[in-house]
Amino acid sequence: MIEFNFQSDFILQEKLEFTDWITRVISSEQKEVGQLDYIFCSDEYLLNLNQEYLNHDTYTDIITFDYSEGNHISGDIFISTDRVKENAETFNAEFRIELLRVMCHGVLHLMGYKDKTKNEALEMRKKEEEKIKMFHVEP
Repeated sequence: MIEFNFQSDFILQEKLEFTDWITRVISSEQKEVGQLDYIFCSDEYLLNLNQEYLNHDTYTDIITFDYSEGNHISGDIFISTDRVKENAETFNAEFRIELLRVMCHGVLHLMGYKDKTKNEALEMRKKEEEKIKMFHVEP
């Protein structure tokens, strides 16, 4: 089950379309949807989580807590919509596209993709682009 929670003024429109897309992203990697919770929040909310749970004193766009078991993809994906907005401006991208990128980035982490090395980051970006294109495809 995929659920969306809001800890800021941001409200995700088209929840059914996003749920369908995330389900197809997971299925495209031969995985199954477990319990996924997206929590949209502010920079400050995510900074507090980053400090408390990861001992990082930096702003970030996403923090993912992985509860996956086998092929069942489960986790909590916290997304700072403040950071997504700023990233969209920085990279001259539409907010919606950057939001899709961050949302699938979290799921890709839950499916085992990493981004610590240059090669891992390149593979992650390639997968993000592939999955973003799936948003507009009818099932």
